[in-house]
Amino acid sequence: MARILLIEDDPDIAVLVRYELGKAGFDVAEALDGISGRAALKQMVPNLLLLDTMLPGISGLQILTEIRRDALLQRLPIIMLSARCGEADLVAAFEAGADDYVTKPFSPRELIARVKLLLWRAEPSSQRRQSLKFNCLQIHLDTNRVTCSDKPIPTSLLEFRLLHHLASHPSRVFTREELLSAVWSGEQFFTPRCVDVCVRRLREKIEPDPENPSFLKTVRGSGYLFESCDG
Repeated sequence: MARILLIEDDPDIAVLVRYELGKAGFDVAEALDGISGRAALKQMVPNLLLLDTMLPGISGLQILTEIRRDALLQRLPIIMLSARCGEADLVAAFEAGADDYVTKPFSPRELIARVKLLLWRAEPSSQRRQSLKFNCLQIHLDTNRVTCSDKPIPTSLLEFRLLHHLASHPSRVFTREELLSAVWSGEQFFTPRCVDVCVRRLREKIEPDPENPSFLKTVRGSGYLFESCDG
């Protein structure tokens, strides 16, 4: 049974989400503010985190930033819950390392579907080919991890999915809209800027010189491609 931690300061939403997720077969722990939520994360590592962006004590975005810097939590699947749906809010969440973003009000059915999808995506791939290797860079499909010269590179689940998608089609140019459809599942409120943010985060992690990338190339006026650098 997957264990989910919900950090949400609205008691009515917390009760509803906990009830619906429990009915769907999930084990749900709950915290009503940022400080107790952060403490709960130190006591146990859930399979997935539902995190409100606006919390008393410490904001959800600050908690998210701390998680992505923590070696034990940096790959934790995280869905942000927010009443804000502006592009700047989406970009801020993805810049901090969110894997998904659900706007309030939401239907319990939609949230459960997103939770199940993200948990499924977090499962290691069963594909026969267990890794993609490009010089020093290796993408491990059996563990959903990335290494460079055998040193681990921390990526969120969303970042891993984007890198894997591009690297699986080396030298193919993808538009931002195609990447939104393939990696973000085409959710309408996600914007091309979300792709740009994720690419920038990946470059900072895998490129020796992010300003002059060797792997993740920009094709002006078109989109992005992954250059294999094998030759």
